[in-house]
Amino acid sequence: MGIQEVLVLVLFILAAAYIGRLIYRSLHAKSGCASGCGKCGADFSEVKLKD
Repeated sequence: MGIQEVLVLVLFILAAAYIGRLIYRSLHAKSGCASGCGKCGADFSEVKLKD
């Protein structure tokens, strides 16, 4: 197995791990939002709306 095949295999494994992590985080979200972006955790209680 040449160096090119090893590099492709390593990149494939890293990409699969990244996708698996994204799927895991979206399925096991701690908040009601499953996107995992963190914007749902913002505190807007002190924001005043214009009338």
